[in-house]
Amino acid sequence: MNFTTTKLSIPSPGGALKLLVLRPTDAAMRSNRPGVLWIHGGGYITGMAEMVYRSRARDLVEHFGAVVVTPEYRLAGEAPYPAALLDCHASLLYLKEHAAELGVRSDQIMVGGESAGGGLAAALCMYEKDTGGVSIAYQMPLYPMIDNEDTETSRDNHAPVWNTRRNHYGWKRYLRSLQGQNVPCYAAAARREDYSGLPPAYTFVCTAEAFYAETMAFIRNLRAAGVEASVDVYPGLFHAFDMLTPFRKVSHQAAEAFDAHFAYAMDHYFAPQTR
Repeated sequence: MNFTTTKLSIPSPGGALKLLVLRPTDAAMRSNRPGVLWIHGGGYITGMAEMVYRSRARDLVEHFGAVVVTPEYRLAGEAPYPAALLDCHASLLYLKEHAAELGVRSDQIMVGGESAGGGLAAALCMYEKDTGGVSIAYQMPLYPMIDNEDTETSRDNHAPVWNTRRNHYGWKRYLRSLQGQNVPCYAAAARREDYSGLPPAYTFVCTAEAFYAETMAFIRNLRAAGVEASVDVYPGLFHAFDMLTPFRKVSHQAAEAFDAHFAYAMDHYFAPQTR
């Protein structure tokens, strides 16, 4: 399915915030669509909104006619936590408030992202629930960066793409003065204690990557709280393999599994707005 991209600028706490809005071109697919806020990765220290074109979010537009909004949120080098979270919140509010204009179902607003974007997606779900903000129907934090403390797989990890040294640096830059203090779950979602009432979730992760243990703990915590949560595990592969090696057979398998879970979510998960 073909799509168009619109570049926008919206107000946010840090000033003008760039958004990319991806919509199907087919007129028959321009109403009553799921709306997805997709957040790019990069360890909180790098990345750009245009990464959406290499992400799983492109599948959502091309295969399902979803409307995808992706922000150029402030990176940690420009402003530490909570800047990125607040930019994502502003983007989510835009998606909610312009749902009719964008052809989006207001009861099927979803969030997702990869790596640090997955971490922001998970944290944003917690923030919206706790503040009575936007109702989120479904979350897709893929191989998310959510634990600022070492785990059994992020400690002494020397895997390609993202390892222990890079992980420590990313968290140090993002948290700044919060390092060593009581870090809130809106900064590092793994610090969450009460997972009840959060949106249903899907993710996938590799066993060799730094984020394997924290991703599995996140899914266990959601399930223990009665939240529907699924994870696919790919043995021995490296972080973000689906984006970096998209033509491999296993990357196709991951994409197909992701699509299948999203198709189920479209039919089963809804969250009417209450404000």
